[in-house]
Amino acid sequence: MTAGRYFAAALALALLGGAALGGDDRLSGFDFLGPQTRAMQQDDMSNPGMLSVLDGEALWNRAAGAPGRSCADCHGDAAASMRGVAARYPAYDEQSGRPVTLEGRILQCRETRQQAEPFDWESPDLLALSAYVAHQSRGLPVETGADPRLAPFVESGRDLFTGPKGQLDFSCADCHEDNWGRHLGGAVIPQAHPTGYPIYRLEWQSMGSLQRRLRNCMTGVRAEPYAYGSPEHAELELFLMARARGLPMETPGVRP
Repeated sequence: MTAGRYFAAALALALLGGAALGGDDRLSGFDFLGPQTRAMQQDDMSNPGMLSVLDGEALWNRAAGAPGRSCADCHGDAAASMRGVAARYPAYDEQSGRPVTLEGRILQCRETRQQAEPFDWESPDLLALSAYVAHQSRGLPVETGADPRLAPFVESGRDLFTGPKGQLDFSCADCHEDNWGRHLGGAVIPQAHPTGYPIYRLEWQSMGSLQRRLRNCMTGVRAEPYAYGSPEHAELELFLMARARGLPMETPGVRP
């Protein structure tokens, strides 16, 4: 351990409270929520993320681009055609030979099938359409990573998860594997199983993607965040979802 990393670890442990939880049972971020936030996520009338899902439904049925084609024109009723799809993402993309995230696939369809102006990464429209598609898988187990062609990219994602980053020389695993269940800055450290994305985060007062959350963590350890849509984000997201395989999808999740 470098001197900087030792200092950072000592500083972080000084901020931590409570006892480390033992065992290797995998938990969703939902399991670390207080009762009020749990109730907010579970009640569709109170879950603020459902507004984004409704916006996504409208986008799904709205014609766009030169052909005047909507998502529904190709895929039909999302409740049937998109059931279970998000639980398999990031998925292997034949054209690029790499993993593609759900947001990346939506952008591909928008550009190639609809011939429409692509949404910006992290835009309300892309979040809404992603949330609507992912919502169709709510309650189904995550299946990401089952495709053997993804195996080398899962390992790349694991390396990104365990590799130290930034001026604080911290890895994702330092918090989410070694210290989950403890507190940092008054917040419980979850196990980093991203089953509810896109999520409504109370801190943000808005919806956000997993990539936005990962960029927040990187900034927290004073690292240069990966760009939205970068290969590193896809590999890290792939590893995290493969690590969560079997846990139920929750989109739209609500987090503090």
